[in-house]
Formats: sequence, structure tokens, C-alpha cells
Amino acid sequence: MPITMKSALAFLTILTLFAVTTAAAAPVTYQAKDFSRLRGMKGFSDQALELHFALYQGYVKNTNAMLETLAQIASSTPAYAEMKRRLGWEYNGMRLHELYFGNLGGDGKIPPDSKIAKRLTEQFGSLESWANDFKATGAMRGIGWVVLYEDQASGRLINTWINEHDLGHLAGGQPLLVMDVFEHAFIPDYGLKKGDYIEAFFQNIDWKAVDARLGK
Repeated sequence: MPITMKSALAFLTILTLFAVTTAAAAPVTYQAKDFSRLRGMKGFSDQALELHFALYQGYVKNTNAMLETLAQIASSTPAYAEMKRRLGWEYNGMRLHELYFGNLGGDGKIPPDSKIAKRLTEQFGSLESWANDFKATGAMRGIGWVVLYEDQASGRLINTWINEHDLGHLAGGQPLLVMDVFEHAFIPDYGLKKGDYIEAFFQNIDWKAVDARLGK
């Protein structure tokens, strides 16, 4: 059967549609974000930041590797089950670090007329009361995260302790402000003086970034 111009064009159209469909179905590969803008931040040495960036990049790499492996191994295997259980640790380690670095780099001064300042004052009585509670949560013994969550169902703001990356999150909660209190975040610069690290964190909060995360 001779190939006509019409049939050739139809064949090319099918190939193009197949290529577009295949590309759209391709799984997402996460890329590590560049937080080099934080170098030179007061209270955080560049050496400590570089170590922290490298740790974050490891979570991105491991998240991609685990998702790729899970797509290839049989779901009936013990390896599949264990990797499914572990995925939350790697993925949340990636996301929490992005939120943490993303809310740093500011001057630590919360605009009094911002939405977040008004909401914190309404619910905690004053910005000082909120800050004292957030700092006290971070100062508790143990390693983990402190997250100011917004309950998207009610609009309530809650300071929350996250022990492991994948444990203790509030279901349906929107993270507004994230502070890393794992030892790698403060020991390189502050040793065991976690309180000094928390104060340095507060002096560098980017409140515009926090305000932008607010939903209600």
C-alpha cells in the first residue's frame, strides 16, 4: 500500500501525541533548591549552612531514589513495605528543610500590620506570648522541629513539636513557620547552647515568607 502525504502526516500526529502523553505521565524528579542567598546570615556560619544544605540535598536525592525504586519492585515484597514506611521520613526531611530555609533570610522584624501579626496577637494575646511559647517548644529536650501550624479547618494557629520528620504532624495543617532543632542545626555554631541558636533563628525570620503561607 503506497504511503501518501495524508497518511504520513497522520502517522506523525500519532507519534507526537504519544510523545506528549508519555512525557506528561513521567514521574516528577525533585530538584534541590538553591538557598545560597542565606550565606553570610548573622548568627549562622557559612560552614554550618553548607553542611546543612548538603544534608537537605541528601533528602532530595533519597526521595527520588526511593520513589524510583518503589515504581520498579513488586508490591508483595518486604522491601516494598519497608520503603513505603520510610518514604515519609525522606520526603518530609526534604520538605521541612525547604520550609525552614525558606523562612530565613529576613531581619526578624514582624510588620505589626501584617496578617500573621494580627492573627498571632488575636490568638495568643500578644506577639510576645506567642514567641515565648514557640521558643519554649523549641527548648524542650529532644531533637526535632517546631512548626507553627494553621489549622485550615478552623484557622487556629498552633505551635507544634515534631519529633521525627514523619511523626507528630497535624493532619490538614498548613506549616507557616518552621524551625529545625535537630543537633546538626545548632551544634556547629552553638554547641549545646540551643537557646542561643533559637534567638539567632528569630533574628533572621523572613516574616513576609511566613505571611505568604497564611491561608485563612
